[in-house]
Amino acid sequence: MIDKQLLAMLVCPVSQGPLTYNQLTEELWCRKSKLAYPVRDDIPVMLEHEARELTLEEYESIKND
Repeated sequence: MIDKQLLAMLVCPVSQGPLTYNQLTEELWCRKSKLAYPVRDDIPVMLEHEARELTLEEYESIKND
């Protein structure tokens, strides 16, 4: 689980957009860049080369911020 205060401070390194934590996949999702960043051992891995592209279904599930 990601601390809510930490999540509020983090932004996507590609788009500078806000992130949403997905508990099922343990990833931080960015609607702007359509990327998902892994969270390993409660530490967000905010590296573009570690991110994966969101599927259309995942992208559409993110609330419009």
